Amino acid sequence: MKIIIVGATGTMGKYLVSAFEKEHEVVRVASNGGDIRSDITSAASIENLFRQTGAFDALISTAGPTYVGPWINLTDKTFRKGVEGKMMGQINLVLIGQHYINPKGSFTLISGALTYDPQINFANASAANGAVEAFVRAAAIELQMGIRINAVSPTVIENSPQYFPYFPGDIPVTMQQLEYGFRKSVFGANTGQVIRPY
Repeated sequence: MKIIIVGATGTMGKYLVSAFEKEHEVVRVASNGGDIRSDITSAASIENLFRQTGAFDALISTAGPTYVGPWINLTDKTFRKGVEGKMMGQINLVLIGQHYINPKGSFTLISGALTYDPQINFANASAANGAVEAFVRAAAIELQMGIRINAVSPTVIENSPQYFPYFPGDIPVTMQQLEYGFRKSVFGANTGQVIRPY
């Protein structure tokens, strides 16, 4: 399979590239580095990404910038970081990518436990995650040619200890659990699902 991994130079992306490239052709996409550079906050940049990759079988997104910080600092401008990044960035990967993906291909987006278990400083991420999950459920009933779409929704991951203090009492998701959540989406039969890898 030809699998595009967006966010390939981040913590999750690097791990997934290493896991999947042993068995499949992986195209690494990131805002900095990777095989192809792309800014997912720009629809034009996403279009250019797919023109370079051509047809593909699966897309995994681990990308999605959001604003992290105190509630008091949230404004229209700061809130748009998550709207234009994690929300519209990932939605546009699907809206544009559907014209390039092979029949029976799959999209797997990233959301997170903040959707239903909010934490201080993460209101923007919670809202963006919720929008992504709603989009996945809606897109699943309308995508054509047998194309599937799911979201993987982890809590804090073990390879990001800098975030542990923000998630008191949460048991970190292991990288293997995360990998198998993505494997379920890419190689399974489900669509419209939010996969919680823990």
